[in-house]
Amino acid sequence: MTDQAGRFLEDFHAGDVYRSRLGRTVTQADNIWFTLLTNNTNQIHFNEHYAAMFEFKKPLVNSGLTMAIVAGLMVADTSENGFALGLDELVLPNPLFEGDTLYADTEVLEVRESRSRPGWGIVKMRQRGITADGTIVLTMTRTFMVPSRAVAPQHDHFPATR
Repeated sequence: MTDQAGRFLEDFHAGDVYRSRLGRTVTQADNIWFTLLTNNTNQIHFNEHYAAMFEFKKPLVNSGLTMAIVAGLMVADTSENGFALGLDELVLPNPLFEGDTLYADTEVLEVRESRSRPGWGIVKMRQRGITADGTIVLTMTRTFMVPSRAVAPQHDHFPATR
């Protein structure tokens, strides 16, 4: 028996809106680890003394981490069965801080069949990162390729017991 999760091409329609089921509170450890892991040397992400000298007076969450969390919060509803093709129009209208809880929503903008892969399609969507108080901290447009149910690979990777 296969436990296939996520949406397929025929499940997407322009105008559909999905909201993340979960929220994610971003911790200081998340921010520092991501910043150092990606070799980002801008101290505004990991040095409180340095960050205090700027307008926001405290460390900012690395924008790459913000983007990754927003995309991740939406995977189950959007790209769990597909793969990314592009990212456009990334805007960070407000800062995200350590301790903020992030939610995400997605609006499907366009759905079309692939011209090069029969049975697959391309979905374009606008995603937003929103803090618990309703502040929009990120907007981006993502495009991904997703199969129809008819051609989707079966994901039966739960191990058999002995």
